[in-house]
Amino acid sequence: MSSSKVRVIKVPDVGEGIAEVELVVWHVQPGETVAEDQALADVMTDKASVEIPSPVAGRVQALGGEVGQMLAVGAELIRIEVAGQAGDAPATATTAAASPASAASSASPTSPASPAAATRAAAPPPKPAAKRAAGAASSSSSSSSAAASTSAAASQATAQAAPTVSAPAAKPRAQAGADRPIASPALRRRAWELGIDLAAVRASGPGGRILQADLDAHVAAHGARPLGASAPAAGVERHDEQQIPVIGLRRRIAVQMLESKRRIPHFSYVEEVDVTELEALRAALNTRWAAERGKLTLLPLLVRAIVLAVAELPQVNAKLDDEAGVITRFGAVHLGIATDTPNGLLVPVLRHAEAKDVWAIAAEIGRLAEAARSGRATRTELSGSTITISSLGALGGIVSTPVINRPEVAIVGVNRIVERPMLRSGAVVARLMMNLSSSFDHRVVDGIDAARFIQAVRSRLETPALLFAE
Repeated sequence: MSSSKVRVIKVPDVGEGIAEVELVVWHVQPGETVAEDQALADVMTDKASVEIPSPVAGRVQALGGEVGQMLAVGAELIRIEVAGQAGDAPATATTAAASPASAASSASPTSPASPAAATRAAAPPPKPAAKRAAGAASSSSSSSSAAASTSAAASQATAQAAPTVSAPAAKPRAQAGADRPIASPALRRRAWELGIDLAAVRASGPGGRILQADLDAHVAAHGARPLGASAPAAGVERHDEQQIPVIGLRRRIAVQMLESKRRIPHFSYVEEVDVTELEALRAALNTRWAAERGKLTLLPLLVRAIVLAVAELPQVNAKLDDEAGVITRFGAVHLGIATDTPNGLLVPVLRHAEAKDVWAIAAEIGRLAEAARSGRATRTELSGSTITISSLGALGGIVSTPVINRPEVAIVGVNRIVERPMLRSGAVVARLMMNLSSSFDHRVVDGIDAARFIQAVRSRLETPALLFAE
């Protein structure tokens, strides 16, 4: 004889002594059916975003909080009604007799003897979907971080989960049982940028979840209308407004930036660099070695120049614990690379840049950027930088004032390359020029040392043979 029970899923212990998490997004709503291992929600810690999967198949009865709410570890996250047998074992701390429960009452924390133990009983360990963390303690304005997105990693995890509810493997969203399409935040943003209504996308994931492959197939079949493809007719007044809650990664970035600007006395130093010879060398290296070693961009060469300059001015490769009053200088150069992703600005870390040649640096930067953009970057890959580099590429402008990635003491900003007439040996010639706009913590780095550091970088970029001679 069958019966039903209500399974209470609690906020899991995500480790590292974290006591509370922020609820970033719900992937399910009351009344929906869920499959085992289907994503229920994303929560964010100080380090990264974590996806909470369902340990059971059933029907969602109540949610334990609203998006943007802080939940304690061990608090009730969600209630799921599951089918059971009359002879089943009695309910544990993570199950309860079926009864109506509102989201407000569900949000109150339970009080088991051991929240961590109760959490482990309630759900398997969450899967890190490394994304954003504004600070992961690794994000700055042009280099904020963090910690982590649940895009491709979430999609892959749910795509592999075996559905246990009776539903077709692929179905239109209209049959999924909810008004709002189920999709990761990264996929929602991508669909918005392409001008695609997710309700029209055929879902193939468990419980009607839309995967990246589903969106790709829809674009291939029906095309897309990217943002900016059409503009309102001239003379048409607009009165629409949009309110966007500051939650998740954007909140972490805001907190990190506020702390960096409030606690660090920034000063900036800007210098122009003639990169004509560097660009000629890069083109020659790519012609000779691209097929075997990979193509070089400007960034790996700039990283190499920074590594060599740090050896001369180690005070810029440091962190300041302003509460303890201790400066730590590092021999290793763990370079944070500010990276634009669909989920915000993340700062994956190129570890031991001092031990790599330019091709190894290029390969690792490419790997880290792809991991960050697809949401697969780990917490380790998003934390631990000792100095950060921020580049806006072709949008780099003439001058910028990057915010230091606290608790680091220096950040190097890269502006765009432009061709300008320059005077050389009495003749006006066209040269490729680029500005370096860098910021320093004046409590640790004196102005003269900042100037010496940037000049050391400049000398190696303008005489690129030095990059390979040291």
